[in-house]
Amino acid sequence: MAKMIDRASGLGAQPSPEFEEQKTRWEASWHSRTARRGEPGSGATDRTISDLPLKPMYGPEDVAHLDLARDLAYPAEFPYTRGIHAGMYRDRLWTMRQFAGFGNAKQTNERYHFLLSQGQMGLSVAFDMPTLMGYDSDAPQSRGEVGRCGVAIDSMRDMEILFDGIDLGEITTSMTINGPAAIALAQYIATAEGKGTPRRMLGGTLQADILKEYIAQKEWIFPPRPHVRVIVDMMKFCTAEMPRWNTISISGYHIREAGSTAVQELAFTLADGFAYVEAAVKAGMDVDSFAPRLSFFFNSHIDFFEEICKFRAARRIYARRMRDKYGAKDPRSWTLRFHTQTAGCSATAQQPENNIVRVAYEAMAAVLGGTQSLHTNSMDEVLALPTEKNVEIALRTQQVLAYETNVTNVIDPLGGSYFVEALTDEMEKQAEEYFRQIDEYGGVVEAIEAGFFQHEIADASYRYQRSLETKERIIVGVNAFEKEETQGDLQLLKITEEIERGQARAVQDVRANRDAAKVEAALASLKRACADERQNVMPPLIEAVNALATEGEIVEAMVSVFGRYTERAAF
Repeated sequence: MAKMIDRASGLGAQPSPEFEEQKTRWEASWHSRTARRGEPGSGATDRTISDLPLKPMYGPEDVAHLDLARDLAYPAEFPYTRGIHAGMYRDRLWTMRQFAGFGNAKQTNERYHFLLSQGQMGLSVAFDMPTLMGYDSDAPQSRGEVGRCGVAIDSMRDMEILFDGIDLGEITTSMTINGPAAIALAQYIATAEGKGTPRRMLGGTLQADILKEYIAQKEWIFPPRPHVRVIVDMMKFCTAEMPRWNTISISGYHIREAGSTAVQELAFTLADGFAYVEAAVKAGMDVDSFAPRLSFFFNSHIDFFEEICKFRAARRIYARRMRDKYGAKDPRSWTLRFHTQTAGCSATAQQPENNIVRVAYEAMAAVLGGTQSLHTNSMDEVLALPTEKNVEIALRTQQVLAYETNVTNVIDPLGGSYFVEALTDEMEKQAEEYFRQIDEYGGVVEAIEAGFFQHEIADASYRYQRSLETKERIIVGVNAFEKEETQGDLQLLKITEEIERGQARAVQDVRANRDAAKVEAALASLKRACADERQNVMPPLIEAVNALATEGEIVEAMVSVFGRYTERAAF
């Protein structure tokens, strides 16, 4: 028998002479034939989507340098490569949290009640573009966009309708909003307290990750430096008053949707997270007072093993940096908790039923990678907002995965795979190289201002598009296996102009039937807080939304102090 390496230190086994002979014969056989490697249309390629080289097979030599205790350990043990909880899904399934929002608050409220009735475990709010950009529904800039890609929320009145009949003390809510995130949080708090639920009882997550907006999604309002200050104010406020609330969800999802590779998503997301940690510590916060409630949001793309390894590498990098660089002492501060959404950018308008298959594989990658919650995209989202039927199929995809496939029975079932461990290690190395480059710029904000992230993502996106055009990579139904088709019987959700007109009338009614002097006083108080960094902006924001100041009015008040951001063009 082969002599095994000490299991306390190494992963591989000392190869026997017989094993070496087998390897020699296989290598000779492999190299004597094309093995269809990289042939156009074969489905085989020697690189991941992130352009990392792939060997045809992996063996003990690829993991010989790994140390079991240092690099893998057990679940719930530093550095958490194999999972942050001891029992993982044997103890508790991931939260099934479908992203939903369209039209007005009443329509979206009906969708929420439907999803909850079908077994969804938490709510996730999608806002429309005017809300994400800080404009009221009757603003000229909002024309044609109200309710189109999410729900329109102009004031606390809309937030009250959005959660009508839902116990905010029982459900957890995720809100995907960044520029006006502090305003949305204030509206949510005021709504809950108006229903009798104190803020300390509220559970959920606010995305609030403005750095990735400058990098990728481009939904910003204020310049980076004052906006980071607002985020730190939210972190201080929630640390003191909302113990169940995750103040910020650092998002790689939109970085990936903008065209980045998996490695870039991994590196840039964690770099953003570390920037928020540094800003909070600089503002006088103890790292262990807020770090346990930081959360992350990742994309699960179609390159199955690369995505699994990305999640495993993320946990390991995060644990090491939080403990060794930022001095966190609480083990909860070392654990990276994350939500995952299947890749919108992998969906195709051609043969949209194929998206059901893509979503299933991407969801399984997220689960095998150890996600804490998951959204599965609907097959029609590349064409329109999803219909109720297609949302149900997406939710059922998660439920089949959870209850029928048995993938939840074994923790980190791919742990110890030569390929998975080698690729996890390679992705960590590549991320560390990106951290080094960002440090050379002086940090994340300075790298944003220099256009570093934007250039890197643009280059990656170009390379990927070229691989599709040359058919180095195959997208079923797009550059291979095409067919003539129409939308046929596929029913799409339509948002009518009447929704926009109704929402505009509603916000005008709010302005006409409130105490104008109270609004003016609240906005003046907010401006003073913005101008004085010793003050926290959250209390005056809550005062303003309770006075029924609209989101657009609040944004303009803050802009008068902070200014608006204009991106420097990158070519």
